[in-house]
Amino acid sequence: MMKNARYYPWLVVALLWLVALLNYLDRQMLSTMRPAIQIDIHELESATNFGRLMAVFLWIYGLMSPLSGLAADRFNRKWLITGSLFVWSAVTLLMGYAGDFWQLYALRAVMGVSEALYIPAALSMIADYHTGKTRSLAVGIHMTGLYMGQALGGFGATIAAVASWQATFHWFGLIGIAYAVVLMAFLHEKRPEMPAGPVSGQRKPLFGGLKGLLGLLPFWVIFLYFSIPSIPGWAIKNWLPTLFSGSLGVPMSEAGPLATITIAASSLIGVVAGGMLSDRWVQHNLRGRVYTSAIGLSLTIPALLFLGLGNSVFFLVAAAFFFGAGFGMFDANNMPILCQFVSPRNRATAYGIMNMGGVFSGALITGWLGRSTDAGNLGRDFALMSVVILAAVVMLLVTLKPGSRDFQDETADASNP
Repeated sequence: MMKNARYYPWLVVALLWLVALLNYLDRQMLSTMRPAIQIDIHELESATNFGRLMAVFLWIYGLMSPLSGLAADRFNRKWLITGSLFVWSAVTLLMGYAGDFWQLYALRAVMGVSEALYIPAALSMIADYHTGKTRSLAVGIHMTGLYMGQALGGFGATIAAVASWQATFHWFGLIGIAYAVVLMAFLHEKRPEMPAGPVSGQRKPLFGGLKGLLGLLPFWVIFLYFSIPSIPGWAIKNWLPTLFSGSLGVPMSEAGPLATITIAASSLIGVVAGGMLSDRWVQHNLRGRVYTSAIGLSLTIPALLFLGLGNSVFFLVAAAFFFGAGFGMFDANNMPILCQFVSPRNRATAYGIMNMGGVFSGALITGWLGRSTDAGNLGRDFALMSVVILAAVVMLLVTLKPGSRDFQDETADASNP
């Protein structure tokens, strides 16, 4: 079968790469199409209202993430991923028919539910297909799909200027629906072999293993380390085009592509470099993934300062480049670091809880930066976020000490000497 072929683990990454692209493209288009949409939906003239529209997605997405992780650990991930893609693509299509603020608001909420099902299922599937020698690189390559979707989302305003914002939503929604059919044919599930035993054939209870996970101290360290950088991470995703437009005095149709392409290109470099470095370093030092992630996140500290204080194309683009490269190194290693502490049985659940923390951080900062933009303080508040990143790096280096390259259940280890 195809799923047993040597190349298939990388085909899985390729298949999911395009899903990841659509995942971010469909949600990010709205951030650059605001000037076009507000002509028809006047409530979006207020940055505060726009912040609310972006934040409702994050609140719903965050609330759903732990349940999505639990589902991915217990049900067929192929169908969770395919169904998620189909629903959020249908929502994207329907957004082109929205006639007022509250219709957009409701559709963004539904998109939050459907998109939340994707990331825990996809990353745990990639972790199961790839061993420690390729895990960070595989995860990193997958993450470039997210960055590419974010970059293409920056062209939402450009496409809307040529056609219309309604047509832009329609076309990308249809593309996603069609690709869901492709996944049905080519994506296959894979689970690690479970140890033999009297209950090995029974389905685990939905909340089985959750108690042990929540009692694991390293998990909470990883949770905080993931959540804190999500504050500037989501600020970049939702507000960098606005920051570029305001600081450079250019229209959003120019600022959006400049901001998102810079972040996407540098993040691609970061995840590939960070993935390769981490996969090699961990073979010689169990903290190799931790060190690689800390190096990457440290690069974002001066980047945030220059983003907040710069007012020239050179400084803003350079700062965005270093932020993307550093954040890419961080992104490539979150799931691989988690795999050093959490059993394969509960990795999607763990990532779902982490994703909730990260997304709630994003929801808070998105709403806050909406008010900050109205008050004229967006640049200052970008610079202040560098302080929390420094705290996260120090916490990681002081507290997180993995005991293995790839944590496995003791029972599984005993049955597979």
